[in-house]
Amino acid sequence: MALKHEPPTTPYHSAQEALRVLETVARSSTGVTDTELARHTRIGPERLTALLRMLRREGYVEQIADGAYVTGETLARLGSAQHREQALRDKLQHTLDRLRDSVGAAVYMSRYVDGEISVTQYADSPATPKVNEWVDFRSSAHATAIGKSLLTQLDHAGRRDHLARHKMARLTSRTITSDRLLLSRLESQPPTVPVLDLQEYAVGTVCAAVPVTAGSSVGCLALSLPVEHAHRLRQAADALNRNAAPVLLSMAI
Repeated sequence: MALKHEPPTTPYHSAQEALRVLETVARSSTGVTDTELARHTRIGPERLTALLRMLRREGYVEQIADGAYVTGETLARLGSAQHREQALRDKLQHTLDRLRDSVGAAVYMSRYVDGEISVTQYADSPATPKVNEWVDFRSSAHATAIGKSLLTQLDHAGRRDHLARHKMARLTSRTITSDRLLLSRLESQPPTVPVLDLQEYAVGTVCAAVPVTAGSSVGCLALSLPVEHAHRLRQAADALNRNAAPVLLSMAI
């Protein structure tokens, strides 16, 4: 499977900068001040403050008594070969739960593995119920924000291969069933703009998805809302995109 090479998204930039900060902190056994971090990473003070706030909140760094930064518990857990998979799963779940509360919607983590779509984790609640999977997500990529976001990250041949294996069934009156039209939409989708599903998968539900790709792993973050909250979709999708950096970071460590 070949990936489509796209310009990096804003969360990707944030995750890369956060990794630079973490590497600098991890190299010091006694802690690093923000002045030293600015000098070593060459990240501007305002940007660095925001990154450090995020890294502290996520448990990657801690501030000791003299104000210097040292590595935090999350980094130690993710950096350990033993139980890394469970630690990553727990970390992602914690991040998804917080995202659910901040965007006010059910949130999903999905990956494209061995030619198939897999929703690996999600966070919902009675107030933000997840979408009813009435048709298997693996066979409905053409109709879901998750599916379309993952397909945009493949090259043209990868997309064609997927669509050849999964018939494009009409799930609602809004579902695109023409592979030519869908491929054209996917081709013109900017990587920094969330992919939307406006009742294409299920009547009464709208969704949005943003890419989270680390190395050769293709993934996305998505959210779903009942159609009566459709007016909030763009704003919620932009918030999801802005807050995708912690997810990328935990995948990259």
